[in-house]
Parts: sequence; structure tokens; C-alpha cells
Amino acid sequence: MNRFPEKQTAITGIGMSEISRGASKSALGLTIDAALAAIEDAGLSRDDIDGMATWPGDRGDGTGMSDVGIPALQDALRLELGWYSNASETAGQFGALFNAIGAIAAGYCRHVLLFRTMYEASARKTGFVNALNKPGDRVFGPFQWFAPYHAYAPVFQQAPMFNLYAHRSGMTDEQRAWIAVTQRKNAGLNPNAVFRDPITVDDFLASPVLCTPARLLDCDVHIDGSTAIILSHVDAAKETAHPVTRIEAVGCSMRYRNSWVQLEPFDIQCQPKVAEDMFNRTDLTIDDVDMGQLYNGFSFHTINWLENLGVCERYGAKDFIDGGHNIALDGAFPINTDGGAMSAGRMHAYGQVHEAVTQLRGDAGARQVPNDPKVAVMTTAGGPLAGAFILVRD
Repeated sequence: MNRFPEKQTAITGIGMSEISRGASKSALGLTIDAALAAIEDAGLSRDDIDGMATWPGDRGDGTGMSDVGIPALQDALRLELGWYSNASETAGQFGALFNAIGAIAAGYCRHVLLFRTMYEASARKTGFVNALNKPGDRVFGPFQWFAPYHAYAPVFQQAPMFNLYAHRSGMTDEQRAWIAVTQRKNAGLNPNAVFRDPITVDDFLASPVLCTPARLLDCDVHIDGSTAIILSHVDAAKETAHPVTRIEAVGCSMRYRNSWVQLEPFDIQCQPKVAEDMFNRTDLTIDDVDMGQLYNGFSFHTINWLENLGVCERYGAKDFIDGGHNIALDGAFPINTDGGAMSAGRMHAYGQVHEAVTQLRGDAGARQVPNDPKVAVMTTAGGPLAGAFILVRD
């Protein structure tokens, strides 16, 4: 048996609900739509699903950040599971996928339904603002260190990292704008994206600064929607409906201090050793990768990943992205080809997994990356949270 268990797994089905800024269904209804679509896409039935995983699980806090957990979806679909798991203390949002790889390798299950559901657009309409805590709340855990400074929202918590990066790299706002401009151009070719109208560098510069240096157009967009993925043992994957898109390598380590405020290196987050670990598990190099579906909760996450994956040198992303040519659909390294979280909608990187599979199958239509792509890299990020994996079409 290969000592890297991820090589024995493949993504066999993908499904996505309606993505909107105001859903006509409940969060559970959207999740059911995505799950059934993924099962059908894989050519399976509900009886074939014997595992389930999600991140971070049902929080039940009214924020819309995670309103659906495993018990509700399992009951709705009447699934009989040999294994299931959710947890928030993992290597970012892909922790659910990494756990599922282990479960398949251990023989607990063969077809795992993974899902991620967001209902933040509707939550905001009921009074919730994009914040992890609100004034007056009693705050526990790592975010107790932010509350005294009224840093309730992620943009305020992560802006110090971005500010240090901008200082050390010399990246200008005009250069950084090309992340947002290019992704919006891609979203214009994606009928499911929530923001499709083009933007310019001037539009980016006119957007308000939320916390130096982060502007409004540096941020992802809250949506209501769900994405589901079927992860299968590679032997079972050969019997499903599509060409095998196999997981080649993963990076899910934590070799840094696990802290939002004491992380070192602070400006490039905990990505470098995650990327190093991933490439140590494969003979592929970054030169073999045809596209990057890179986490973009904020544009700086994408910028950091370009450097930490080795697409460009440390603090060299400003030159690589300038003008948008290198990161365009027909560029040297296309990124976030569906528009990503900043234009297609904040699906916490699972939407970009859906997009990677779509691209590798050649089903992306007007936004299809040319030259028959066969290798994609996916990432998540945010301070001490980072995960990455390489997906290949056999």
C-alpha cells in the first residue's frame, strides 16, 4: 500500500445549490440540494454513501457561518453511515477532507459525502454583521485577545498581517487590485457567480479602506449556498460516472505556533511549511500545476499562496500579478477561475474545489482554462489555519 493514503482517494461527485444573496430555501434545504446533486453526479445512490464529514459543524449561533451539521443532513437523507466527523480545530476548512481521507484509508467507508453550507447573507439581513463577536458579548478562546480593541471582524484581526506584508514587500494598492479585477473578470463568465459586473483598478482604489491596508474589494462576499463533494476510494472511483480526479498530495501540518497573534512568520501566515509538506508527498512540482484555486477570503491570502507555493519568489507577487496577465484564464498560472470567494461567493474554499473538478473535466464552458488542464492545486488559509492539496485527472 502507498504510504501516502490520499493517493487512494478521488473526488467522484460534485454538487452545488443555488448561490445567492438571499436564499428562497432554508440552509438545510440548500444543503440537501447540493448533496443530492453530488450523489447524482457521481452516479451513486444514497445507499452508497457510508461516510460524511463537514467543517466546522453546526454552530447554531445565528451567524449563518455554519447552520447545518451532520445530524440534520444525515436524517434528511436517511443515510446509514459507517463513519462521520466534524471539527473546527483542523488545518483550515479542508480539515473535513483530510479526516475523510484517513477514514477511507482505514477502511471505515468508501464514499464520503463532504459539504460546506453558508447562510451569512440571510443572517446579515436579520441584524448580524460580519463579526465573530459583538459588543457586549463575553468572549472566550483566542478571540478574547481582540475584543478589548473592538476588533470583532476578521478583517480587523488579520489586517496587521496584511499590513506587515505590504510593508515588507512594497506591494502597492494598484498592484494588489489585479487580484480583484481578474477574479471579477472570471466571474463574469460564471453564470452562478453573485457578482459578475466588471471592475477596474480605479474601482478598487475607490472602495473604502476597512482597516489598513485592506479595502472592501479585498474581501470575499457573503452568500447563501451549499457545496457538496463525494470523496471515494480510488478503486470505487473507477466505477463512477466521470474520469477519475485523484488526490495526489495533501499538506495539513502545523509546524508553527498555533496563534492568531503570536504566529511567526506573521506576514506570510502558516502556509510555507504546509506547501513544503504537500510537495514532499509527490513527484510533481509547481511547474506541473495548471491552475490554482487559491483561498481568497482576502486578496492577501491568495497573494501569500502564490509565493508560498513557489509560483513566484518571496515578496515577488506584486510583479507577478501586476497587469493581471499571469493570473488570467490564459495566463502562466490561472487562479480562481470561477471568480473565487471575492466574486462568485464565499464558499470557504469548497466552491473552488467544485470549480477545480469542473475545470479538470473540461466542463467549465466560457471560463475553461485552455490546453486541457490535468493538475490543480487548492488551498485554504487565514493566520494559523492552512491546508492544501493537489488534484490530478488520471
